[in-house]
Amino acid sequence: MNSDENLTLASVAHPPKKKVQTWRESAIELIKFLIVAAAIALPFRYFIMQPFVVSGSSMVPTFQDKNYLLVDELSYDFKSPARGDVIIFRPPENMKVFYIKRVIGLPGETIEIHNKQVTITNTEHPEGFILAEPYISEMTNDTLKRTIGAGEYFVMGDNRPFSSDSRSWGFVPRKNISGRAFIRLFPLKELSTFPGEFHNY
Repeated sequence: MNSDENLTLASVAHPPKKKVQTWRESAIELIKFLIVAAAIALPFRYFIMQPFVVSGSSMVPTFQDKNYLLVDELSYDFKSPARGDVIIFRPPENMKVFYIKRVIGLPGETIEIHNKQVTITNTEHPEGFILAEPYISEMTNDTLKRTIGAGEYFVMGDNRPFSSDSRSWGFVPRKNISGRAFIRLFPLKELSTFPGEFHNY
């Protein structure tokens, strides 16, 4: 057989048949995929981000009932909560539930509420400063003065008349804080990162 005949034969040869995957092999591949996906997703779900659905009106107008959030559980491993952060935590009065509130007072500070204003006294401001709070729509006539202990935070809801917070049940221990609001996923028209945070003080 000469070289021309070899070329002709090669050109008409049929390609090798593709191996048809059986249902058993397909199921095994699917199981492998699910295991890998779970190995990636579960640590993210339990150690980095947690879903949270806002319940009630204590953070109106910043957050509405049924807003769907993702909670950043990692940042506070490297830094402390800051004034103005919107945090998710277990209140000391009921460790079975989660609340969403705003950090108002930090460890070691003295907080005073009077004449519908919040005054913070700390080492940087020994004479105290009045807290700017553009995120609230209505302040209450509360009157209180408290010094926050080490590792504790004073929190309040943005909807002051309808919020159960540090004014009534005290400070939030650092260990009770799960994280801060990182992404608002729903409603879609309000999709945003670090929703509600306010840090110009």
